[in-house]
Amino acid sequence: MQTDAGAANIPLADVFRATNELLAAKVIEDWALGGALAAIHYIEPFTTYDADMFFIPTDKGLSAGIPAIYAHLQSRGWQVEREHLMLRGFPVQFLAAHGLTEEAVREAERIEYEGVPAKVFCAEHIIAIAASVGRPKDKARIEQLFQQADLDRARLETILQRHKLKLPTP
Repeated sequence: MQTDAGAANIPLADVFRATNELLAAKVIEDWALGGALAAIHYIEPFTTYDADMFFIPTDKGLSAGIPAIYAHLQSRGWQVEREHLMLRGFPVQFLAAHGLTEEAVREAERIEYEGVPAKVFCAEHIIAIAASVGRPKDKARIEQLFQQADLDRARLETILQRHKLKLPTP
């Protein structure tokens, strides 16, 4: 996985290690890195604010297991700041996956990052999720992925059709 020049401060291996602990403790069913840091796996690095950790909850209730995630990580020294858990000053957001993001977690690419097993959304799911959100930065990310990533166009089209999504027009 590539990283931005400022990424030396991103404790990503520790984030992956902690998320694997949540999986082993059965606090979550599965997980994958999404958002900007997932995109950086496929395209040239750029600055990003946080890590988006998408998870499939074992607790199917309204809270989706978020209190258990917070309790587990706080017991290991993580701090809470607004909607983020902080690891050594780096913000991490845990987001319950459903629909398209759940599919992205289940079909994520398995990688090893600094010796830690991890999963990262595939480029095609990153594009589909960006298309579903539609912010200007998401449109820019779609364009970057089309220019720089080795995409499986048939897979992308299947994902878009399954979720009734269209790519934004340039």
